[in-house]
Amino acid sequence: MKTEINMGRIRHEKWGPRIIDIDMLFYSNEIIEDEDLIIPHPGIAQREFVLRSLIELCPEFTHPILNKKMKTLYSEVKKD
Repeated sequence: MKTEINMGRIRHEKWGPRIIDIDMLFYSNEIIEDEDLIIPHPGIAQREFVLRSLIELCPEFTHPILNKKMKTLYSEVKKD
């Protein structure tokens, strides 16, 4: 969040336009559920554009909660 602020992001509305948006998708195999941070990102399995990038970077990486590889999640998600 600090990087977003340093780059000029001002939070007005939840899904509003923004200069930059940084999401932490994974942190190794860690599972973190904090007030300000949830890892793995809860929307990964529903976002085709995220999974498309992840299968290029790490197709064999296994989601620590869903216990599925990125390539499997991508094959299951509705394509845009």
